[in-house]
Amino acid sequence: MEKVFLIGIAGGSGSGKTTFAKKVLKGINGLDSTLLHMDSYYLNEQPKVNYTSSGKPNFDHPNAFDWDLLRVHLAELKKGNSIKCPIYDFKQSARTEEFERVGPCRVVLFEGIFALYDQAIREMLDIKCFLHVDSDIRFTRRLHRDVKERGRSLESVISQYYDTVRPMYQKYLDPQRQYADFTVGEETDVASLILSARIKEMLNTSTQAQAHEAI
Repeated sequence: MEKVFLIGIAGGSGSGKTTFAKKVLKGINGLDSTLLHMDSYYLNEQPKVNYTSSGKPNFDHPNAFDWDLLRVHLAELKKGNSIKCPIYDFKQSARTEEFERVGPCRVVLFEGIFALYDQAIREMLDIKCFLHVDSDIRFTRRLHRDVKERGRSLESVISQYYDTVRPMYQKYLDPQRQYADFTVGEETDVASLILSARIKEMLNTSTQAQAHEAI
């Protein structure tokens, strides 16, 4: 069986994880690869214990995600199998009843705010990246995205940033940098090319090793 490579890309909300991941995919010319979003694994109902003092759910806490399902799905992809990835509706803050078939493929780019948080998942990853971007830039990107794409009001985005996004980044997200193989800044073009080259090198090495074993 061909080896499957899992690449983890973590970083704060608005750090450009999806954009960076797409640049990497472009760099490997779509070679048998896919992109898995951690956002798809938000719990259908958020734990009440994590609600803010104003009674709002905390989507930036580690417990906001379905870790059990996420671990199972990443393990299946690592084995070379396909998964039925849940589809999350951000306007309704709930999962839909539909699923998206993902895999099987040789390269899986897994991006999310807590992509490097869980030890079991870190052990599955072949490369671990962290996007370290200035807070002002992240906030501005998040503001535009949530208002334009997720039907949020300006006031709600600002309120959520100060209630949960900022404190959770400082407490849980930024410490993930210690687990990263390399950290990427605001300018991602060069970094994406370097990562793409490394992925292609791993694929070639793996293919040559399998060919040698078959002889």
